[in-house]
Amino acid sequence: MEKSILVVASMLLSLSISAQTDNPREFTHEENGVTYTMKQYVFCMYLSGTDRSQGEEEGAAIQENHLAHLGKLEEEHHLIMAGPFGDDTEKRGILLFDLETVEEASELVGDDPAVKANRLDFECHPLWLAKGTELP
Repeated sequence: MEKSILVVASMLLSLSISAQTDNPREFTHEENGVTYTMKQYVFCMYLSGTDRSQGEEEGAAIQENHLAHLGKLEEEHHLIMAGPFGDDTEKRGILLFDLETVEEASELVGDDPAVKANRLDFECHPLWLAKGTELP
């Protein structure tokens, strides 16, 4: 009997938790009387690749195809924003995706012609932001 009660209680608890997390990518958070809806996005960072030895003409073609790839991702409404860093370091630029998983973003970034040419490498991470946040 005691075991049955424990099983029923744990089932009810799991149903309650499940109902609260219909969308595991979003939750609300209250701070100083303001309620924020937090949403998980995917942040990717381009890094210098292992092969930047291409000549000027080949490098320009790779860059043109790289930009076309980013344009396609934006047209498909996967990419929210992208841009290069303003300094010349190993870290080359950022991408912000509205996707379910890091794996989805990694697959899309891995299809970038500059990544395929080893001119760029990348890493991706989940990132929580307040939903609707805008840049000034």
